[in-house]
Amino acid sequence: MTMSSGTLTRRALLFGSVDDRGPRPPWSVIGEDFGTRCTGCDACIHACPERVLRRAADGLPRFDPSAGSGECTFCGACAAACTTGALDSGQARPWSLRAKVGEGCLPASGVVCASCREVCPELAIRVPPGGRGAAWIDAARCTGCGACVGVCPAGVVALSEAEEACA
Repeated sequence: MTMSSGTLTRRALLFGSVDDRGPRPPWSVIGEDFGTRCTGCDACIHACPERVLRRAADGLPRFDPSAGSGECTFCGACAAACTTGALDSGQARPWSLRAKVGEGCLPASGVVCASCREVCPELAIRVPPGGRGAAWIDAARCTGCGACVGVCPAGVVALSEAEEACA
């Protein structure tokens, strides 16, 4: 999955830009600084009470909404445990991820489903009643916590950078 688009595209697969490592933990420093500061000590992974951080193939921690509780509560335990400066809780926002509903949303096909809406702690997901249209995300309310990702029975809810997240 590419972090820039939030979805795996044919172009990304063919041209080798596939990144299945997932998003960085909340409060990760921007750019290459994260990779140079993070020592892979796993302190943030062990500190996470929700168990949504895991070590990726590159040895760095990544957010995995399919693990643990499936939701980041932004408690700050990961940043507090980081002694290298790779996670900086002094940043205004933990990250710019937002949920995005892709093609194949069940209500868009007439199937009554509101799984994503029911678990959203920010009430950022709207689903038309009676299976009359796809769910959509209110990007202004969405925190990118990931609670909606793992519960989607069609697997069409994903996280992407905020400037690309849309309904």
